Formats: sequence, structure tokens, C-alpha cells
Amino acid sequence: MSDEDPNWRVWLAAAQDGDARAYARLLAAALPWLRRRARARWPGSSAADIEDIVQETLLALHQNRHLYDPDRPAQPFLFGIMKLRGADVRRHRQRHSGRETAIDDISPDAGALMTRDTQEQDADQHRVMDALAGLGARDRQVLEMLKLRELSLKEAEAETGLSISALKVASFRAMQRLKQALKGGSDEN
Repeated sequence: MSDEDPNWRVWLAAAQDGDARAYARLLAAALPWLRRRARARWPGSSAADIEDIVQETLLALHQNRHLYDPDRPAQPFLFGIMKLRGADVRRHRQRHSGRETAIDDISPDAGALMTRDTQEQDADQHRVMDALAGLGARDRQVLEMLKLRELSLKEAEAETGLSISALKVASFRAMQRLKQALKGGSDEN
């Protein structure tokens, strides 16, 4: 770490005083150095883990740059932050590795990408659509207008010619028949 560019100390001290250009120069110079140091410190880590460690280090630097002592070298300060943040990232990975699957390990067309909730929702939609298909034409029309297309009663009245009260009664009866069809469909399975 003794090969530190003397500008790092100057840039970090200037960044403490709010100099955005000096801070940008420091970050540009420190980023490749941090990546190299992270790869050397954790050689078995994936590229994504290394990048997470570096990004966490930069965030911690941003939040804690006021703690830097300008009379001391900047690299040990950065390396100390990286060691702590790297340990946090690796601990987090260890805790969650049993519950997570890397998306890169799954082919894009694999059924494993489909969530259980989605599968159940799709199955429910198919059951409802099958039950709707088994209803009479008028029931299907009323349910489609009022429940699927969500037309107002006035709009449905204009489209069908039925009165609002007739639409309400037809909708109620169609829903009862649909519920009965769904109940009958669940008994078969």
C-alpha cells in the first residue's frame, strides 16, 4: 500500500471540504485499486460479489469520509472500510445462499422461474374461463360487461337495452351460476 499516489490524500481531504471534482478524481483513481484489492482478498468470490463489496465500500466511504485524517495515507483508510464492508457482504451471502438461486444458473425457459403464486393464479384463471364458457350466452355477456370490462350499469344498459334493475338481477344470477359452476368444477378435481 506504500505505492499510494500522493494525490489521493489531497483529493480525499478536499472532498471532506465539499470539493466534488476532487472527490470524483479520487473515486476514479480508487475504483480499479479497490477491485484489485477485493479480488486479491477474496479470490474465491464471484465477480458479482466483488462488485458488491466495492460498491458497498464506496457507499461507506461517502458516508464516512468525514472520519478520514488528512495527515495519514488514504489507501489504508479505504482498505479498512473495504475489509469491514466485504465481511458484511460475504456474511449476508452466507446467510441467504440456502434460500437463493443465482439467476445465471437457470435457463431462461425453465419452469423454475415461474413462481408458485403465478402458477396458482393461472390455474384459477383457467378454471374461471372454463366455468364462464359453460354459462349461457346472456350470463356470459352480462358478466363480461360488468365484471371483466367493468362497464358502469348505464353503459351496459346502453349496450344491451336492458334496464339497470334487469342488469343487476341478471348479474346477481349469473354470479350465482358461475359460483355453482366453480364449486362443481372443484369437486371433480
